[in-house]
Amino acid sequence: MDSRLVKIAVFAPATHGDVVRKALAEAGAGHIGNYDFCSFTTSGTGRFRGLDGSKPFIGKPGNIEQADEERIEVICSADILEKVLKAVRAVHPYEEPAIDVYPLLNEA
Repeated sequence: MDSRLVKIAVFAPATHGDVVRKALAEAGAGHIGNYDFCSFTTSGTGRFRGLDGSKPFIGKPGNIEQADEERIEVICSADILEKVLKAVRAVHPYEEPAIDVYPLLNEA
């Protein structure tokens, strides 16, 4: 069992924050001590332009778009990282979700 921790930051449209948080937690992320479903969310504006062949959730290919988004942060053990990422991608509405994974120095 890998006791290393990672922090996952997922950027999602504000309309889908709850469904992404639920998927993260149900896959095992956000467990800290005697608590689960732990996360931290900040709001902001995401900007992007879909290229030829893209199928953006918001806007049209070729246009610079912006969307109200949430940055959802959770921790998880490295041994379930792939399971958690798969769960997020299954519910995320974006064709190419922005997901950052950071190694942490603390252990579970």
